[in-house]
Amino acid sequence: MSITGILIAAAIVGGTGLLLGLFLGAADKKFKVEVDEKEMAVREELPGNNCGGCGFAGCDALAKAIASGEAKPDACPVGGASVAEKIAAIMGEEVGETKHMVAFVKCSGDCNNVKVIYDYYGADDCEMLAFVPSGGPKSCNYGCLGFGTCVKVCPFDAIHVVDGIAVVDREKCKACGKCVAHCPKHLIELVPYEMEHLVKCASQDKGKQTMQNCQAGCIGCKKCERACPAEAVTVTNNVAHVDTEKCANCGVCALECPRKIITNIPEKKQ
Repeated sequence: MSITGILIAAAIVGGTGLLLGLFLGAADKKFKVEVDEKEMAVREELPGNNCGGCGFAGCDALAKAIASGEAKPDACPVGGASVAEKIAAIMGEEVGETKHMVAFVKCSGDCNNVKVIYDYYGADDCEMLAFVPSGGPKSCNYGCLGFGTCVKVCPFDAIHVVDGIAVVDREKCKACGKCVAHCPKHLIELVPYEMEHLVKCASQDKGKQTMQNCQAGCIGCKKCERACPAEAVTVTNNVAHVDTEKCANCGVCALECPRKIITNIPEKKQ
């Protein structure tokens, strides 16, 4: 190849490169996406579990919502108070007192307490049990089905089925709410970590029927309601419920309960 051919080829390659460079530079300016520095800073503080417990699609979506003012700095249930404080500092806001919440299963109907009325063979999925007779094989239609849908959706390995009912590991639970959303019986709720006395039953059957179905069900006798000095316990639809805002953790309701289903929550780890 002659020197002239080489020079022409070099000119063509160089010219093409120059044109591409100019095009890319212009495209960068025209289509440049502005980055919100606050959004990036907030995202760095979020734990990155993408569990959806905040109500947004994931940590990226939550960071954008916080940065734009659509969500509060303490919107992440997994991060807790420490993450909320850091995000509030980034946003130049103050964050109020945040409560450490955990999931609680309102059922005592384990294999020792509840009757099984038929053998079930099918998908191990509680949400599918709505289509089988009596809503499941257990005699209590309000109790935990024990097929572990909550276990499957928990991203923190904080809930397991033990003796036929779901049990929450309070130390692992991050209160993301996925188990709450997927329990077809609506047996799981988020409660303050410091709560020591809660009702492990959700049956709305009358006392006689409850005793026939489960040895540990609430019979709606109202002894707990009458005994509570803080008026934190009420019986509605034949089942007791503790108002966590009013409860003083005195334990009187647990002592008065004849069925012993107002449980003493296991001692918290220090």
